[in-house]
Amino acid sequence: MTADLQELPRRERRKLEMRGRIVAAAAELFNARGVEATTVVEICERADIAKKTFFNHFPSKQHAVRELACLAIDQLLVEIETARKRECCARDRLRHVFDQVVKNTAQVGPMSRELAKECIHSLQGLGNEPRQTQRLRNAFASIVRDGLASGDVARRHDPETLAEIILGSYYTLILNWVQFDGYPIDRKAREIADFLSDALALAPQTGSR
Repeated sequence: MTADLQELPRRERRKLEMRGRIVAAAAELFNARGVEATTVVEICERADIAKKTFFNHFPSKQHAVRELACLAIDQLLVEIETARKRECCARDRLRHVFDQVVKNTAQVGPMSRELAKECIHSLQGLGNEPRQTQRLRNAFASIVRDGLASGDVARRHDPETLAEIILGSYYTLILNWVQFDGYPIDRKAREIADFLSDALALAPQTGSR
């Protein structure tokens, strides 16, 4: 239990713990069987809760999917922040982020592509996508600004525009992985990171692998 969670009132802490338990159970079932094939009843059985408890936290199964989507974006934001702290050039920071995207997709279950697809649809359908997109854009913009400050990024283009190009490349990578069987996400992620480094006028490779 984190220190921040321990500082919350007991009732609020228990509520968050229960919500986390439901989300964990849903994630296990979604990854193993797929979103469509998983029912709310099965999630409740896996979490060992009453059906009423589920609906106290989530109005529908799709809202649980949205929670997972937001958690995935939170994880990506952590990876971006970790990349910013690395003692390397902007090119290698981008490579680190896209490498982590590949690792995260490899760690999930056999139905992960369906879950990723449902997460994207959920964010769009439940009106949460613009806020999440802005968070990602801001995070990628921070990598660009760091590169500008250290001289790794040329000043020919607007940093916000560069951030939007990086964000669009990330979404393209994930959407292609979701839609196409056998999509080589590991190779494509590396190629995209290299392309971004060159096309977005990052400085010549220094310290890159």
